[in-house]
Amino acid sequence: MSLWTLPRQLAPNQTAMVEVQLEMQYQCPQMLLIAFSACTRALEPVHLFALRISTCIRPNVEAVSNIHNLNSVSESPHERMHPYIELAWGFSTVPGILLFLAEVVLLCWIKCLPVDSSAKEGPNSKPGPTQATLVSTIILVPVGLIFVVFTIHFYRSLVRHKTERHNREIEELHKLKVQLDGH
Repeated sequence: MSLWTLPRQLAPNQTAMVEVQLEMQYQCPQMLLIAFSACTRALEPVHLFALRISTCIRPNVEAVSNIHNLNSVSESPHERMHPYIELAWGFSTVPGILLFLAEVVLLCWIKCLPVDSSAKEGPNSKPGPTQATLVSTIILVPVGLIFVVFTIHFYRSLVRHKTERHNREIEELHKLKVQLDGH
């Protein structure tokens, strides 16, 4: 089988984002193939959504940054689309990267299990593909956890900075109000 996640033959205008060559002589566990397919189907839209947002918004942001009229900046579509930009950033950085790491682990298992099944186990056998796949899985688990902790820390720092900045702006506005009221 040449492709697992897409039809065997693609039309000329179609492209495969993820392709895997499966060994025909080996019966891969069905749950592993289902997990790989589900992970792939979840991974592609997450990154495509982030890509679409970035390609639509970035040129607009650059164009607006060259304008020195504050009204034009506040009327820019990228200001109104800020929630979508945040959503795309959040999806691509957290679930997108975690799905990518899971995809790599699943791909290792899918590609190494057929090799391991053909190897003969004996008293003098060397570590095989299953051990290598286990090691890569064990390595990726703490990497994923470190990534999640870093992401939470980074996002909390951004939110804290934004909150502090808004609080300073509110205090400045309050001082201006007091000065204008003459109190």
